[in-house]
Amino acid sequence: MSIKLNYKNLGLREHELEFTRPLAECAFKTLTDRSGAGHEMLGWHDLPHTYDKEEFARIKAAAKRIQEQSQVLVAIGIGGSYLGARAGLEFVHGPFGNQLRQNGGVEVYFAGSNLSSDYVQNIFDIIGDRDFSVNVISKSGTTTEPAVAFRLFKAKLEEKYGKDGAKDRIYATTDKARGALRGLAVAEGYETFVVPDDIGGRFSCLSAVGLLPMAAGGMDIDQVMQGCLDACERYKNPDLMSNDAMLYAISRFLMLMKGKQVEILASYEPSLVQFGEWYKQLMAESEGKDHKGLFPVSANFTTDLHSIGQFIQDGSRNLFETVLWVEKSRQELIVPEDPANVDGLNFAAGTSMHSMNEKAMKGTLLAHVDGGTPNLVVTIDKLSDYNFGELVYFFWKSLAISGYMIGVNPFDQPGVEAYKKNMFALLGKPGYEDAKDALEARLKELLG
Repeated sequence: MSIKLNYKNLGLREHELEFTRPLAECAFKTLTDRSGAGHEMLGWHDLPHTYDKEEFARIKAAAKRIQEQSQVLVAIGIGGSYLGARAGLEFVHGPFGNQLRQNGGVEVYFAGSNLSSDYVQNIFDIIGDRDFSVNVISKSGTTTEPAVAFRLFKAKLEEKYGKDGAKDRIYATTDKARGALRGLAVAEGYETFVVPDDIGGRFSCLSAVGLLPMAAGGMDIDQVMQGCLDACERYKNPDLMSNDAMLYAISRFLMLMKGKQVEILASYEPSLVQFGEWYKQLMAESEGKDHKGLFPVSANFTTDLHSIGQFIQDGSRNLFETVLWVEKSRQELIVPEDPANVDGLNFAAGTSMHSMNEKAMKGTLLAHVDGGTPNLVVTIDKLSDYNFGELVYFFWKSLAISGYMIGVNPFDQPGVEAYKKNMFALLGKPGYEDAKDALEARLKELLG
């Protein structure tokens, strides 16, 4: 077991865990029995047992083919269609993974998560004259941001390789039977992979949605799924005190009941920055309903201690921290001795940077707890493919339990549609014409 949870610095009393135990056990049973709201979207729950082994083999074969035919893969998707894959690649290979090209992987760049022309042009410039492939990830094929990006990259592929050559470099991850992208893929002859019907976007990174970009980028997806499987088995234990996923869920619930409004996921490794982005979507889209839920933010220390550290230490007492700590670094770099000692750092000469990082973590934890900011610590032993799969499942299971505890459906996201309707009307999309004039009038009032 590589995940350990320490909730001792939350300031909870033992009777609070006991008083809340029945609610946590009820939520756990609701999840396990598939009897709660959103139960039709629980494909992730037993995924390491039920995933399509034939498709998994095709994913690995496609990843190898991408590595043979290209130097770059552009993964096109938004939200859960890209966050997990990007988090996994940086978790395992670090923020400079594209430059280091580890384990035979290609460079992987992500498009379709914004509407910035500068961003897309930057990717074109990075690719240059090199060979590239595209993995377009969209259940419908009509989501605006990835649809626009796919048009642009598809045109670039067809310009470079011709229509026949382009189709062999396009991989579509989409609905198994319907939708615009499915129809196009069939018509054009793209190889396709399935976005499962019973797994929502933010729970999809260990399906074909995330596995193909991760495998093409050099991750060992067999190890990823092994970590997920072991976590799935471990967190089946219904005993609160023996199940860290349940303990994390109940800790978050009690913080909410005590008036905390914000949870900061704080890590001390730059490799975990994108994991923080994945975590924010998982938590915010799952629990932010009916005017409930904790607002999730992420921070990377020690960097962010020099920006938001003051607020965490002395600002509004409306938050708590979940520290994600990695016990072992990949490299051991030692601080050298400097005869001049101009920077006054010789006291640390002979010390590893990771040891200094650990002292910074412990010193920060002490300061924040003493300043009135409760702290949880989630520890993993190292940044590996296995640990990524394990940690993803830990957060999935904890979130599902805490969502049921606060009385929301953790598996839908009705609020996401509001901005889309307004954007479509303002763009003049057919079917939205009646709303356009009213929206423009309101915008004139708001923006002048």
